[in-house]
Amino acid sequence: MSKDKQDGPGSAGRTHVMRDGHRIPAIGLGTYPMDDAEAEANVAEALMRGYRMVDTAVNYGNETGVGRGVAASGVPRSEVFLTTKLPGRDHGTDSVRRSLEGSLERLGTDHVDLYLIHWPNPSVDRYAESWRAMLGLREEGLVRSVGVSNFTPAHIRRLVDETGETPAVNQVELHPQYQQERLREFHEEHRIITQAWSPLGRRTDVLQHEWIAAIARRTGRTPAQVVLRWHLQSRTVPIPKTSGTRRMAENLDVLDWELDEDQMHRMRLLHTGISGSGADPNTHEEM
Repeated sequence: MSKDKQDGPGSAGRTHVMRDGHRIPAIGLGTYPMDDAEAEANVAEALMRGYRMVDTAVNYGNETGVGRGVAASGVPRSEVFLTTKLPGRDHGTDSVRRSLEGSLERLGTDHVDLYLIHWPNPSVDRYAESWRAMLGLREEGLVRSVGVSNFTPAHIRRLVDETGETPAVNQVELHPQYQQERLREFHEEHRIITQAWSPLGRRTDVLQHEWIAAIARRTGRTPAQVVLRWHLQSRTVPIPKTSGTRRMAENLDVLDWELDEDQMHRMRLLHTGISGSGADPNTHEEM
């Protein structure tokens, strides 16, 4: 699906090549549910500590803070992979452009590196129309890569059938108790990067599981590091949210060691199929 590349010091360490040829860092910083002030401080800190991907969305209400954090970090914009998302209320054609222009203004940039449809909102049934508009914005250079979030294989097939264009990324809820195996197989088949929101199992007790604790003791790592390393070896791209400097450093320190096959097998056995959010893309509506 993608090739790995080891980057130099001061970067997030590895990247994957997306189907459009652009590179995406192997791990990033999630910003939900930070407000503007928190986002400004935490994004700046994370970038100074070596993160190179930041994920936000219109509906997070923190794009202004994220943009200020990028500027305050001193890291050149060209080195920061910036993602934002189209909200449901802006699905359509002309509304997509207006929404992106608002995001760019708040972020203080002339482009985003990855633009995602946040949710398909199938009852509204304008996600294919929105996708077509996003492809036009990519051609104009306002976005570098386009993708989706919380889409099922059926939703993605419809995009491909109607436009001939496959998303570069699908960002979905994914953690050891909700591993989305069939969806990941579909992504692998179609060369789609799987990006994981809630990678540490928000609203679950996954980090307290005795098997993860045992692996953490054996490897000399924290439970969160074990889970993030599982993501990397599973070829998913996690975007953990954290506001503590110690946790920021720990979350990034997962690139130069590995879980063995027995430990990976134990992690795979943690799957329950139960979502922490309970949000079904076939019925969930988010405006």
